[in-house]
Amino acid sequence: MCPHSMTGFGRGEAQENEQSWTVEIRTVNHRFLDQRVILPRQFSALEERVKKVVARYQERGRVEVSCVLNGRVVSGSILTVDMELARQYHDCLRQLGEEFGSGPRVQLADMLNNRDLIRQEEQNPDLDAEWPLLEKAVTEALKACNRMRAQEGESLKTDLTERLDSFAAIVARIEKEVPVVLQQRQQELKTRVKKLLAGMDIDPARLAQETAIMADKADVTEELVRLASHIDQFRSFLATSESVGRRLDFLLQEFLREVNTLASKISNAAIAHLGVEMKNEIEKLREQVQNLE
Repeated sequence: MCPHSMTGFGRGEAQENEQSWTVEIRTVNHRFLDQRVILPRQFSALEERVKKVVARYQERGRVEVSCVLNGRVVSGSILTVDMELARQYHDCLRQLGEEFGSGPRVQLADMLNNRDLIRQEEQNPDLDAEWPLLEKAVTEALKACNRMRAQEGESLKTDLTERLDSFAAIVARIEKEVPVVLQQRQQELKTRVKKLLAGMDIDPARLAQETAIMADKADVTEELVRLASHIDQFRSFLATSESVGRRLDFLLQEFLREVNTLASKISNAAIAHLGVEMKNEIEKLREQVQNLE
């Protein structure tokens, strides 16, 4: 099991009698679920239904759904004749001809001058009848897209695990070196305090106590424990197929907070160098996490 990538592509087709739908779905990174559905104009009212189906398969990402209809469609414009109006119009023209001596015969061309006789009407498709076929094509496209996103998610999981291992190795090195660094720090503090208090009468026990307190401020045990906990939590998130991208991104912010605190507590060149390496690994982890749903 692993989280899904937000990047994928899927194609689905559904056919019935002389009609078929072809649906293509493309997904890329986005903080939220942002959908764009492209439908033939006469089927635009089905957009919300398509979006609801997509939302069942994807929680985050920019999703573009392209729906193409092939085959016969009962829709478009049709022309109709108002026969009752045509009869009245014909009778009127004949009466005018008889009255004014132009003859009783009425030509069809005379009647076509009246635009009200022929009307253009929009014939809309039955959306409820069309929806099951379109829904089937959309669902197939989403399933294909999800398979691709799962494969990409597996690759991301592998890369993130390797980078997390590198980060954990640096934390282990710091944890190993910290006791030595703290011992050196305590000795340096003792030396500096003795120089500052040279010639003054001071209790050695009190001097040792104050030096220990100053050295304790440089103790990063708490930060190392929290980092270890964050690393374990990161691994547990990677082991699930749920949408964890946002949680991992937040967790990396906590990683960075602990690293900054750790680096500020220990004024040591070697530790500072390792701190830079950790920040570099965190940035690489964050770049990859942005691709996870």
